[in-house]
Amino acid sequence: MKELPADERPYEKCIRKGAGSLSDVELLAVLLRTGTRGENALSLARRILYHAGETGILGIHQFNIERLMKIKGIGKVKAVQISCISELAKRLSKASYEDTLSFTRPDTIANYYMEDLRHEKQEIMKLLMLNSKSKLIGETNISKGTVNSSLITPRELFIEALQKNAVSIVIMHNHPSGDPTPSREDMLTTKRILDAGALIGIELLDHIIIGNNCYISFREAGIL
Repeated sequence: MKELPADERPYEKCIRKGAGSLSDVELLAVLLRTGTRGENALSLARRILYHAGETGILGIHQFNIERLMKIKGIGKVKAVQISCISELAKRLSKASYEDTLSFTRPDTIANYYMEDLRHEKQEIMKLLMLNSKSKLIGETNISKGTVNSSLITPRELFIEALQKNAVSIVIMHNHPSGDPTPSREDMLTTKRILDAGALIGIELLDHIIIGNNCYISFREAGIL
């Protein structure tokens, strides 16, 4: 980026004014450090952020290493760098809510897992397993794809919970559309799990559906 005036170079601008003064493109350019032959880091960063219809910085979460390497000018090293940026952002967001996380408060659960789930293109159902003090003792992904009552069986879910000696559970999944409104299948799945848990003595505390920076808790909505 030596062809740019010194006051327009992102690295120097960050030193003078701080990282908060940089645009999304400039931030990514600083982290990439170099561009490719005939293209500086700023131009490359802009192409990445707006590649194939992605809408800026949130598009970073949609890339995996294989997809990144299909972009002209992105090799394995830069693909790994960008993938790690995405994961670091998710972990920073999650860590910021760690101290307030309470499994008796749906809002804190939703905030804690929001970045893990809201960018996913497919529905993912998580099982959170709790002890008698409502402390997390294990979590696992039960399914990936459409949350369908005929595909998610209480049996496989409660096998996991029994192996962890869970006293209660919370189930959670995302809606890639961004709208957390429960579907008919969501309602059927929840009822089957609730009824099965009552038979074996493991309480379903909540079913939380994650949308785009929003959520619905079956407990808060009075469905459970």
